Amino acid sequence: MPTLHPQIIQVLEAMAQADLRPVEERLFPGPGGNIRLRLYWPHEQTAPVPAIVYFHGGGHVIGSLDTHDFVARNLCGGTEAMVASVDYRMGPEHKFPAAVDDCFAALEWVHANAANLDADPRRIGVHGDSAGGNLAAVVALLARGAGGPRLRLQSLVYPVTDYGLASDSYDKYASGYGILTRAAMVWFRDHYLRSVDDATDWRASPIRAANLAGVAPAIVITAECDVLHDDGERYANALRGAGVPVEYKEFPGMIHAFFGMVPAVDDAMNAQRMVWAAFKRAFAQA
Repeated sequence: MPTLHPQIIQVLEAMAQADLRPVEERLFPGPGGNIRLRLYWPHEQTAPVPAIVYFHGGGHVIGSLDTHDFVARNLCGGTEAMVASVDYRMGPEHKFPAAVDDCFAALEWVHANAANLDADPRRIGVHGDSAGGNLAAVVALLARGAGGPRLRLQSLVYPVTDYGLASDSYDKYASGYGILTRAAMVWFRDHYLRSVDDATDWRASPIRAANLAGVAPAIVITAECDVLHDDGERYANALRGAGVPVEYKEFPGMIHAFFGMVPAVDDAMNAQRMVWAAFKRAFAQA
């Protein structure tokens, strides 16, 4: 009998965990027109399950429900939660703050319609990577400011937290470290924001929020060799400084977008499993 490679075994385990009910798409009226959600449910479900509202990456300009479908499936299977992946408006056709408005509207819709989604409105979290991590952080701040929906966890994977683009990692990893360069971030900023002045708005740069106290607990993951590294670490430290419970993990030697590089990269699965475990702990609390 041939012996399976350890990474293949991990992939098979992930596929088994991501055994889902048929995926469904729904439209709901948003602030700028109908918003599409792709909904994933765990296969075996005997009671209302937790819900995670997921915002894909892509610099607020590219990316889609399809490009991040595998991550969403794994998130659903690994957390045993319903996942609602949001097809939010993007630049340059729809400039800031259109994406923010759509993402918060999606959270409110999922919360209000939880019973019809076989989900528990008391156990909701948000998750996003890169630009999606930016949106998850901003949505968590909006939820705190609006008095709800109450979030159990905000999961931020190499998030964009400051569109000032001025941290040391922008110089250290400006080019030669994969798909996300400093020049690419300038391009994304210019296609997303109405002007560079928007970078001072906390809804674009959540680290510039006047007060982070009272926002949902967080898990923040960064890649060492990533222009976004320092700003993600700064945001984790700023949350801690405001009294917010934070789990922070830097993955040494990793580059931007590694989170989705399953099965080629061991730490991609390790990072996903870390996120799944954080959500399960958050949802298990009374």
